[in-house]
Amino acid sequence: MNVVGIGTDIIECERIAQMIAKHDEIFIDRVFTPLEVEYCGKRRSAVQHYAGRWAAKEAILKAMGTGWAKGIKWRDLEIQTLPGGQPVVQLGGVAKEICDSKGISKMLISISHTQGYATAFATAIGQPTPSQESDQG
Repeated sequence: MNVVGIGTDIIECERIAQMIAKHDEIFIDRVFTPLEVEYCGKRRSAVQHYAGRWAAKEAILKAMGTGWAKGIKWRDLEIQTLPGGQPVVQLGGVAKEICDSKGISKMLISISHTQGYATAFATAIGQPTPSQESDQG
């Protein structure tokens, strides 16, 4: 297995708080999966957790090398949390198809947040396709 891509993102928690205040459920339902909403909604600092997942999704797209192109939807990327607190990535839809085509078999994610900011770092793991290897050479 190799590192196929990396990505990072940082966001002001206040920006997410403003989006929630302005668009409420429309924003939350467009960006976050029901599992993410359940997880974040149970937290005392829900906005920080939503912001962390936002940053994680942005970092994942950078690690994939696509950005928001090719029909990827926010909810194609889900951040789940293991019992010990470790975040894990579940890919679906177009995002999974793109990762499969690029030889990405696993996406690692790290999320951190404070009252003011949330940040995330993603690492795409797998075997690059032959065309990607020639691009790097």
